[in-house]
Amino acid sequence: MTNTPTFLKDAKNVLRDQGFATSNVWYHGTSSALVDSIKTQGLKRSGDKVLKNAAKQTMATIGNSYTESIEPVFLTQSKELAFYWAQQTVRNRSVRVEGNEHPVVFAVSLPEDLNAKVKPDVGAASLLLLKEGEDFMAYLAGIYQENGFGIPDIDLMQANRLEYLTVLGMAYINTDIGANYLELVSE
Repeated sequence: MTNTPTFLKDAKNVLRDQGFATSNVWYHGTSSALVDSIKTQGLKRSGDKVLKNAAKQTMATIGNSYTESIEPVFLTQSKELAFYWAQQTVRNRSVRVEGNEHPVVFAVSLPEDLNAKVKPDVGAASLLLLKEGEDFMAYLAGIYQENGFGIPDIDLMQANRLEYLTVLGMAYINTDIGANYLELVSE
């Protein structure tokens, strides 16, 4: 299991028998290299322009066209899960971007109208079938066990939408989130 910093270990407060509790407070994990931009501009859909441009250049180099897709802002109910995804962001950026980056987590406190737009991330089913998804499921199982619950029993292809949110802690919002709703989580 990933060495999650103690100040981010919150599953004991948000994990229940039926999964992760929801509220109007969400978390987003990312790279420290993006903190200043996020503090200024907020969380933007498909926000990591450096990675998008690198992918576009790679595709142009090999002669393929690149159609940029607009991804939503991914959220979760747990700082621990956000930290996991932050580590993945740092790892993905390290392949294309030089620098000394580390995982960071933002708290996202949404007003009622925006909170109503947060949806379960059912699209994660395809990710979870890959090696990266297996790693996440192992990490998630560790969180459940560490907090006195059994390993999550979920059939990714048969699960209902809500299970992606409650059992897996995977959500998204298909709109940009202003900086005024964000706070960097620190000790």
